[in-house]
Amino acid sequence: MSKKEKLIKRLLSRPKDFTFEELVTLLGLLGYEPDKGGKTGGSRVKFVNTRSDALWQHRPHPGNILKAYQVKDVIDNLTERGLL
Repeated sequence: MSKKEKLIKRLLSRPKDFTFEELVTLLGLLGYEPDKGGKTGGSRVKFVNTRSDALWQHRPHPGNILKAYQVKDVIDNLTERGLL
């Protein structure tokens, strides 16, 4: 099983400890890269792919673990795009 498949399986299990770094890795494997916004971008991160398709997520703070609603949002958005 590839790293991509493992991360997808983990995401779909809706874990309570899915990290922002795991999300960045998974989106990278799916063709998305964090947009290099300005210094004042705050905690919102825009991920774009080569088709100019964009996903937005808040970087969790003070911790690094995504909230349950964020995991659901990622699953819904990726499913809608046919990536899951």
